[in-house]
Amino acid sequence: MLKFNQIFFTCVLLFVNISIKAHAFYQQDTLKTVALKDSLALVKTDTSFVKTDTTKKNSKAGEITDVIKAVASDSSFYDVKNNVMYLMGNARITYGERQIDAGYIKVDYKDNTVFAKGTTDSLGRFSGLPIFKDPAQGTLTADSVFYNFKTAKGKIYQVYTEEDGGYITGGKIKKQKNDELHMKDVVYSTCDLPEPHQHFGIVITKGIATENQIVTGPAYMVIEDVPLPFVLPFGFFPKPNKRASGIILPQVGEDATLGFFLRDFGYYLGLNDYWDMTMKGGIYSKGSYEANVASRYTKRYKYSGNIYLSFSSRKYGVEGTEEYEHPTRDFQIRWSHSQNPNARPGTNFGASVNASTRGAFRNVPGYSYQQIVQNQLSSSISYSKNWANSPFSLSTALTHSQDLSTGTVSLSLPSLNFSMTTLNPFDSKDRVGEQKWYQRIAVGYSLQADNQLSTYDSLLFKPASLRKIRSGVQHNIPISMSSKILKYFQFSQSINYSEKWYFQTVRKHYVARPTPTGTIDSTAIDTIPGFRRASEYSVGGSLNTKIYGMVNFKKGKLMAIRHVLTPNIGFSYRPDFGKPQFGYYDSLQVNQYGEKRAYSIFENGLYGGPGNGRSAAINFGLDNNIEIKVRSSKDTTNNGVKKIPILQGLSINGSYNFVADSMKLSQLSFGGRTFFTEKLGVSFSGTLNPYVFYTETVSGRLVGKDIDRYRWEDGKLPRLTNFNFSFDYSLNSNSLGKNNKSNNPPQQNNSDLFSRVNAQQADQLQQISRNANAFVDFNIPWNLSFYYNFNYSNTGLQRQIVQTLNANGDFNLTPKWKVQFNTGYDFRNNAISLTSFSIYRDLHCWDMSVRWIPFGPYQSYSVDLRVKSSILQDLKLSKRREFYNQF
Repeated sequence: MLKFNQIFFTCVLLFVNISIKAHAFYQQDTLKTVALKDSLALVKTDTSFVKTDTTKKNSKAGEITDVIKAVASDSSFYDVKNNVMYLMGNARITYGERQIDAGYIKVDYKDNTVFAKGTTDSLGRFSGLPIFKDPAQGTLTADSVFYNFKTAKGKIYQVYTEEDGGYITGGKIKKQKNDELHMKDVVYSTCDLPEPHQHFGIVITKGIATENQIVTGPAYMVIEDVPLPFVLPFGFFPKPNKRASGIILPQVGEDATLGFFLRDFGYYLGLNDYWDMTMKGGIYSKGSYEANVASRYTKRYKYSGNIYLSFSSRKYGVEGTEEYEHPTRDFQIRWSHSQNPNARPGTNFGASVNASTRGAFRNVPGYSYQQIVQNQLSSSISYSKNWANSPFSLSTALTHSQDLSTGTVSLSLPSLNFSMTTLNPFDSKDRVGEQKWYQRIAVGYSLQADNQLSTYDSLLFKPASLRKIRSGVQHNIPISMSSKILKYFQFSQSINYSEKWYFQTVRKHYVARPTPTGTIDSTAIDTIPGFRRASEYSVGGSLNTKIYGMVNFKKGKLMAIRHVLTPNIGFSYRPDFGKPQFGYYDSLQVNQYGEKRAYSIFENGLYGGPGNGRSAAINFGLDNNIEIKVRSSKDTTNNGVKKIPILQGLSINGSYNFVADSMKLSQLSFGGRTFFTEKLGVSFSGTLNPYVFYTETVSGRLVGKDIDRYRWEDGKLPRLTNFNFSFDYSLNSNSLGKNNKSNNPPQQNNSDLFSRVNAQQADQLQQISRNANAFVDFNIPWNLSFYYNFNYSNTGLQRQIVQTLNANGDFNLTPKWKVQFNTGYDFRNNAISLTSFSIYRDLHCWDMSVRWIPFGPYQSYSVDLRVKSSILQDLKLSKRREFYNQF
């Protein structure tokens, strides 16, 4: 309304200034001869009256300094006797960038009034409504405008104007001398139809608007031209020019389990231009309550973020039961912070925190399908620093991961990484020519430090859990050198030194526990505080190359098949750090017969300890890549040649330890991936065990283990111990190349229409920001995607197969109806996973959404009918039944 008031005042000022200047211009020049005849004069059709010397060096305040143009396509009259000017037929008055168009404009200098209205043609059609345009203020349309520039009073009939996504139409508006606007029978709506009350509108029977407030009399709602029998007797709406605090009205309703409620009532605090806060709460008649605080902050070119805290206490069951006497308490914290990269170059601070209790998403209504089924939460608060013109960098972070299904929590408090990029210490910046062998030596350094805690969420802040924090520091110094030999082979050598610092170690001793049936062997573990260091080193080398093979075809679409093999072989050596002189290992008696076994005193350390036993191993691997070239008339960017990958990254890897006592050959791992189409990707991986698996029965129980004998010695292939296969596929109507004309609206050269569409899009984006799942794209008729995963495992004693299929998509029943679904199937349990359906109906300025989970533990539904615009976001009708309701 403030914007409308400004437009009205500017429109009036324009009429006044144009009238004064035009009157003076007529009297001085054009109409001198007409005045002598004292009669009504007809001026030429399509005449433009322009005063060219309106800009003066010593112009006084309030005088017009821009060129004024008055144009009428039909005719222009000046009645000298009555001192009245008439402009008819597409009349236009232009002053600077401001413009007024109307079918008829009359300026009466005698009464100091101006009047503009539309006209009726010979066929009885009404056209030429007064339109005021100002780039700074917007556009205002009305049936007629009357204004007295001497008394500063005026009237506007049947106004039509847009105000921040809302539209004010109809009725009568009177401007008073004290700058008040009196309104009568105007309709406010967010619908952009020419007659918005055909869909919905709020009729204000009486109202007064000032610069800072709007006061209304009785107001009622109209839907489809039908008045609703609910009348608001009066209303008061402040119009502050800055952010202001205020009360948030609650939702009133009934929950079948928790009782009657007042929900989402609270207070909004507009603290300043950079920070605001929203506090909400809810109470239920059966003793439950909830509260949350949300805050946003921003500083331009510096940083921005938001914080959300919530707590709820919910009582289920009936009074006197265990479930009712011990309410379910849940909390949640979310924090997001991002720093502008240009704020402090080389330094960055960011945060993404998401932590909650296990029931926070399940015991509180309003969460989406994705939030209900999620099992993993994670958080990170990080700081990083890069020193300019230096190889050093530093990063530190506090991290959190949480499994909602098991209740386990892992914290890193904090982790630190300090590193130096690889340097060539023996090379010179002024070197000329190729590097010598010693100049190719590269040295790096990295430091890692961490404090980790793993526990259950119920024990997180108890002293017993805090004593389980594990701390450690690790240093790594890699030294490497690489060179080409025999032109086609890349040879690399490396020396790696690693040192770990710990502040506690473990000691184990044998304990025999007597029982009525015998003695049980057990182990007691003691934690010994004190600083200990553990260092180890290894040396190695590798050799790799690429082998290309190609077969060309002269005829047909197939042009060539190319096969690329990348073999690699390497050698690594590590001494035996399990020897007594190092002090890294100790011995433990494992049974009453005195049998002993070595263990590492650093086995509970964050980074482990040095390896036990000497290692001199050969590492080998082979990678394959197969692709074809075909002739394609569609692909013109590559001369009609299209490359299609057939097999990407088919690899197999393993190692052989020459000095091991047994089991010298490691298990063999393989994997690969391929893309049959741009929409279908397939990947697989697995492990092969080359050793014979031996089984026997001990105390009536079948046990087994690998023995040092290869399966091919018995004429068998290596045993497949694990295999994973997965693929995902997505498809939509656009990918099939079909153009749906009904989804492409016709282009219109109408700036008013585009401004309305942009306002609606901005409003829709505001809705999406509040609920990421509210976005519905009606321009794509259908979408479909699914993911399949197959996993096979074989321990030798037990085989297990797990198969899952997940699918989601959407489709348009009609151009205004959209159905979405999300489902899956577990082949192992022969059960359908959590399934949900959503139905959306576009009702122009309204929309309807239905969410339904038909079966399972989260069976629920909700139906919402609401106005699209965020201005009237509380104008809605909802019916829902949450999954926790037991009635």
